[in-house]
Amino acid sequence: MTIKKQIIAIGGGGFSSKRTSTNTISVPEYFLQQTEKDNPKICFIPTASGESQSYIVNFYQAFTKLDCQPSHLSFFSPHTADIESFILEQDAIYVGGGNTKSMLAIWREWNFDTFLKRAYEKGIVLGGVSAGSICWFQEGVTDSIPGPLTAIKALGFLNGSNCPHYDGEAERRPAYHKLLLDEKLSAGIAIDDNVAVHFIDGNVFNVVKSNPKANAYHVFKEDNTVVEKPIL
Repeated sequence: MTIKKQIIAIGGGGFSSKRTSTNTISVPEYFLQQTEKDNPKICFIPTASGESQSYIVNFYQAFTKLDCQPSHLSFFSPHTADIESFILEQDAIYVGGGNTKSMLAIWREWNFDTFLKRAYEKGIVLGGVSAGSICWFQEGVTDSIPGPLTAIKALGFLNGSNCPHYDGEAERRPAYHKLLLDEKLSAGIAIDDNVAVHFIDGNVFNVVKSNPKANAYHVFKEDNTVVEKPIL
């Protein structure tokens, strides 16, 4: 059986996003479907938010309504010494938003980036929103540091750069364009809020929209200008 390496990068909204019509599916529902399990185990990683308790509660409120077995992983109050085994028992891993720089630093200290790579290669569905979208790419646009948005190096499971909240935060689009023009970021994927881009084996497979008016784009520099091309 061929293992599919899957990542679902969400621009914004995440598990709070709802269906907007009978012709759309919510991002959480789609996320769970990709496990191809009847009652999948899904683990929430709230590191980027400083493990916000309200964020964790919102995750459980959303996913306990769906056919799955939700859990979360804490690095500040760990409930297991064997994080690797716990992660590799999951069917899906959902990374929340927040401070990407701090999240990656904590993960590397705990060797969690290595565990995630093993989960990816095992076929566990990875994904997340905002910081949980950026982290899978080589680099991205972050507000982790006060001041103008900056480029950040990430895990590199996916090639190129990523900019979430492309339509949801006014400064995201111009900041991404400037970083591309200044060659501080490589070409990549911009994702509107309530949109998810599903990658299989490193390639775009599908775009899922809780808001049919939103979109995702290939964004790149060409002849000293920035070009946006809708993915689908």
